[in-house]
Amino acid sequence: MELRDIEIFLTLAEELHFGRTAERLHVSQARVSQAISQQERRIGVPLFDRANRRQIQLTSVGRQLRDDLRPVYAGLRDSLERARLAGQGIDAVLRVGTLPINLHDVRSYWDTFRANHPQWRLRFQQALANDPFGELRRGNIDVLITWLPVEEPDVTVGPVLFSEPRVLAVPTDHELTRYTSISLEVVSDFQHPDIAVAPAYWVDSYVPSHTREGRQIERGPVVHNGDQALILTSTGEVVTLFPGHMTRYGARPDIAYLPVRDIDALSYGLVWLAESENDLIRALARTIRDIGPLDL
Repeated sequence: MELRDIEIFLTLAEELHFGRTAERLHVSQARVSQAISQQERRIGVPLFDRANRRQIQLTSVGRQLRDDLRPVYAGLRDSLERARLAGQGIDAVLRVGTLPINLHDVRSYWDTFRANHPQWRLRFQQALANDPFGELRRGNIDVLITWLPVEEPDVTVGPVLFSEPRVLAVPTDHELTRYTSISLEVVSDFQHPDIAVAPAYWVDSYVPSHTREGRQIERGPVVHNGDQALILTSTGEVVTLFPGHMTRYGARPDIAYLPVRDIDALSYGLVWLAESENDLIRALARTIRDIGPLDL
């Protein structure tokens, strides 16, 4: 069985749909059907039950073959990738830029990736909120963990890692600390820092310009990172919206964090330059996709 035929079989075993398999592997449905039919002729029994063409199912033999081939295929694929990288003199390190600071919360992704691909390393670095895609395009990072949405024509949006509620940072002696949670309508009574992020469409997704009732959220001094926002917050000049993990990773004696009830959760996903996609990036994306979004 050719390596490509194994890939077709395992992908069909996952998708259970000829059209989706063909689309995912960038081949025709005829090529998928041909490969599966050849495999079934060699083995002598059906691998898939095709009684329902819209939703095929693995036969018992197909399930056994899938379970046997998965580790064999992964080993062959990784061996070939190691040889290819060694031949090109490429350092097998995946540089991960990250806007959120809660890497420990999502370490199951990194631990699983390292366990499945011990020949590859991950290197993390904090991304610049005011130019994260520039870092991708300049080749300073290979992938980026960033809040969504991402609407860049040259950037591929991969799987979501997690979504989390929002909190409002205020001084510990602020009048709002008498509440256990607050509405975004209340936030509009106070000035919020003008966060310098790029692209422009991120501004309203991170800090809405208006509440759901139409009240404007006033922008104050421009800040370029979270530390600058916290300084202004601690002195009472502004209040600042943050993702929920700041209650753990941004704990300070002069800052209180209040849950905000009526604002959408902030989702974080993995993205990369479409033209730079390689096996390391695909392996990390596959690891995240297999585990699924984490409930933080």
